[in-house]
Amino acid sequence: MRTRNIEILVGVFVTLSIAAFIMLAMKVSGVNQFKRAEGYSVSARFDNIGGLKVRSPVKLGGVVIGRVTDISLDKELFMPIVSMTIDKRFEIIPTESSASIMTAGLLGEQYVAISPGGNEELLVNGDTIADTQSAFVLEELISHFIFSQGEK
Repeated sequence: MRTRNIEILVGVFVTLSIAAFIMLAMKVSGVNQFKRAEGYSVSARFDNIGGLKVRSPVKLGGVVIGRVTDISLDKELFMPIVSMTIDKRFEIIPTESSASIMTAGLLGEQYVAISPGGNEELLVNGDTIADTQSAFVLEELISHFIFSQGEK
């Protein structure tokens, strides 16, 4: 009888540990946001998006204000188009704002950083951010440095 109680307690402990691990993994990956955020869509064209992915955060001043919802390719200009949904609480972004693809840490995840412009008109659903800065690709910088050293 005593052995059975111990086995039940161990089973409960293992089950709770697995559930806690799954919740932690979902929290870290950002998958825990099951409901679709209400907001407005904007897009931006970049020369290079690096490792940006769908569901990557969109930040303004370090605050997450939205998510990347789609990445497609302009078939005429051969440039990536990044579609983003901005939370409706942040309907304060001027139309002259710029979008940059940044990296969190040296080898961290990439995100879209919005820098507000000075215009009084605000972005609305369907607008395009014209001023963009592409992703910083570490491999390109290293190869440029190596090959430029060989010319001396």
